[in-house]
Amino acid sequence: MVKYQILTLNNISSHGLARFPHDRYAISKHAEHPDAILVRSADLHSMEIPASVKAIGRAGAGTNNIPVADMSRRGVPVFNAPGANANAVKELVLAALLIGARNLVPALRFVAELPPEAKDFEARVEEGKKQFAGIELPHRTLGVVGLGAIGGLVAETALKLGMKVVGFDPEITVDAAWRLHSGVRKANSIEELLKHSDFVTLHVPLVPATRHLIDARRLAVMKPGAVLLNFARDAIVDEEAVAQALRAGKLKAYLCDFPSPLLANVPNAIALPHLGASTAEAEENCAVMVVEQVRDFLENGNIVNAVNFPNVEMARESQWRVGVANANVPNMLGQISTAMAKAGLNIHNMLNKSRGEMAYTLVDVDSPVEQSVIDAIAAIDGVLSVRSIPAQPE
Repeated sequence: MVKYQILTLNNISSHGLARFPHDRYAISKHAEHPDAILVRSADLHSMEIPASVKAIGRAGAGTNNIPVADMSRRGVPVFNAPGANANAVKELVLAALLIGARNLVPALRFVAELPPEAKDFEARVEEGKKQFAGIELPHRTLGVVGLGAIGGLVAETALKLGMKVVGFDPEITVDAAWRLHSGVRKANSIEELLKHSDFVTLHVPLVPATRHLIDARRLAVMKPGAVLLNFARDAIVDEEAVAQALRAGKLKAYLCDFPSPLLANVPNAIALPHLGASTAEAEENCAVMVVEQVRDFLENGNIVNAVNFPNVEMARESQWRVGVANANVPNMLGQISTAMAKAGLNIHNMLNKSRGEMAYTLVDVDSPVEQSVIDAIAAIDGVLSVRSIPAQPE
């Protein structure tokens, strides 16, 4: 029986790790030849990832701490857990909306600084509260940039609070579009959204196209006194430009989950210490989701929610299966089929899908696959990785 080695680089929820059968998996923080790595926030860019690694699972959504491009060249899928922490982040964004609308942080600081022994304590409270008068959310406009799992939930919650919601997401998936509440008005550009929103919340991944998505030019488009929320990634905003906008009074407040020295002493810059997914429920959901995905890949070769490969799921119709990660180039299926035919293997079922430059193929055959066949497929120009995936005993 195959026993897989799993390397954990952070504390992964025990509820998730329990999904690995103990008779087939060995889980360790010190595995030298792991079949897969599970990670939360650990930085893999500076780590030499062993050649034995067949998959990496990120117990969360973002994969900026993983060298995804390098793994793609090695044919290693990088799994994440999109949506597993969506409710936790949604609730934090809701809290930030209320903080920004009602000036709660400066109000709390004001009360904390009152001398409790003062005889006029109550009078000071009554006099001081005037400076913290806020606004109510109903009929205000919330702009949501990014309408995936988290952005969609935030939009729906805002509508329930009586807010108007305008959204912008040129990369929205079909599934996300189906889930999106019909009350969300579509903006034709990010500038249009910024121009009409009292609050703007960001829910996009950090990629080259979204780095400094909110910069000085776009801040200038925003309504005077608007509130900006960033619970996605720090570098999506240009922090220097945000600091200038706050000091100039262009922005009323900036609320985020990313403390920064640049914003440490800037009035109305409010940072939380990376609390987005810091709930017991979110950590459990992420771990369970990514463990199930990594296990299905190791045992069956299926790919679900990899950030660098297409989703490929094929029900087993044979005891013997081969999985091939390859560059998306012509005649790949023909060459794989030819290699199997030369070895006398009959193909029972085959599924191939591509995603950009990457492709993945699953093949079920009617008899055992010798190592010589695996070697022949591995030698095909454009094949990144290939492995035999025998069925696990029940």
